Amino acid sequence: MYSFTICLIALIAGYFIYGKIVETVFGINKNRKTPAYVRRDNVDYVPLPTWKVFMIQFLNIAGVGPIFGAIMGSMFGSASFLWIVLGSIFAGGVHDFLSGAISVTYYGINLPQLHGLFFNNTIKKVMLAFMIIMLILVGAVFVSTPAALLENILPFPNMNGMVWIVIIFIYYFLATLLPIDQLIGRIYPLFGACLMFMAIGIMVMIFVHHPALPEIWQGLENKNPNPTENPIFPMMFISIACGAISGFHATQSPLMARCIKNEKYERPVFYGAMIVEGIVALVWAAAATYFFYDPEVGLVTNGEKIPSPGVIVNTISTNWLGTVGGIIAIIGVVAAAITSGDTAFRSARLIVADFFNINQKKIRNRLLTAAVLFLVSFCVMWYSMTDKDGFETIWQYFAWSNQTLACVTLWGLTIFLATRNKCYWITLIPAMFMTSVVVTYIFFDAQGINMNYTLSCILGIVITMLTTCLFFWWKFKFMKSRIEKHWNNYSGELRKFVEKPKD
Repeated sequence: MYSFTICLIALIAGYFIYGKIVETVFGINKNRKTPAYVRRDNVDYVPLPTWKVFMIQFLNIAGVGPIFGAIMGSMFGSASFLWIVLGSIFAGGVHDFLSGAISVTYYGINLPQLHGLFFNNTIKKVMLAFMIIMLILVGAVFVSTPAALLENILPFPNMNGMVWIVIIFIYYFLATLLPIDQLIGRIYPLFGACLMFMAIGIMVMIFVHHPALPEIWQGLENKNPNPTENPIFPMMFISIACGAISGFHATQSPLMARCIKNEKYERPVFYGAMIVEGIVALVWAAAATYFFYDPEVGLVTNGEKIPSPGVIVNTISTNWLGTVGGIIAIIGVVAAAITSGDTAFRSARLIVADFFNINQKKIRNRLLTAAVLFLVSFCVMWYSMTDKDGFETIWQYFAWSNQTLACVTLWGLTIFLATRNKCYWITLIPAMFMTSVVVTYIFFDAQGINMNYTLSCILGIVITMLTTCLFFWWKFKFMKSRIEKHWNNYSGELRKFVEKPKD
């Protein structure tokens, strides 16, 4: 319990101390007009109140990741507390702040264009395809999950899971097409209230019940039922993604970069939302740890199969918050999933539209762009429901691709800072760590290459060192001679972005 309290305080302090350091390193300009005013179109570029921008950003990046991911991560013991705190402050917060702040500086450009800014146009095209696939996976996962929860808590006649899926898809389609202030901007405060109630309610109950949670100084024992197949490194760092660092966040930040009114709000919106998400993850990791391993109420006993995260959320919420409070808490989980699914599709629409320079002010163009994305996502979602292991398979691929995207983005941010003679160590160190995580995971995991654990770790370290050496080789040998050419070439891309798109 002491570790939980210390970690909670550390997250809050991290926002004020390290968040300010990161903001100073980047440098903001309070007098510069933001894209919300420079490129205002009243569809995607709309100045919104800062509290609403923060709420949308928080709900966009949260999803079920900091809840389900933290619950699955709690099986790794108190090590999950450390990763949530250190990851949120030194990796996730930096990743989210810089990707959002750079997008504000460069006309609200989206993540593939940011990768073109960091690397080159070839990598931009590769990452565009990679991100579209990942966002479609997000949309598919975040349809079936809330539908299943709604079916359980709202057992209306003739309202089975498929009916809820259709309703959620209709909402997603509207949220993807309509101007951001007409639906998302109006409904998110209600969703946010449910999510905040859930997190605050569970956190209060933790202090009320004062459960015997594992302390960090007692040792980082791996409590996973299959510790050999699921070692803390790298499995925990993949399981707890959105609660510490997530590449998906960088696809969402440009949405709010197009709505923020002043650069002075970048730290509260981008870095602050990540810290709040870390707090949500910490709360659920602590609650799940108690319910998993307390002998009186534990959900895992005598080697029985681990319940699904949805069952665990329902059990914790109803036990601690009562029937009504439990329903509100679960609606908060549903809201978290839905508010990431809708903006995943919206982000995918904007990425495709920006790449092909298609004007999104006309509803016809938005409709055609979104229709293809929804068709593909529906096929993926159908597979996840008809195959007995479909959901788990999709979630594993999403988790790895999510962290891989974060890794690539961190390297790009490192290059960006280095080219401006800024302190690139704030992104280089987390980039190196996440490289070792994703490389080791793909070599070791059964869904990947399925190699020996020790050899997988060695290869992860070796590839990380080679990547780091490549960065310093580029920095000291080629940066000065090539950087001017690189920026001159990319200036054409930036001009193309700010020009009026074709109809």
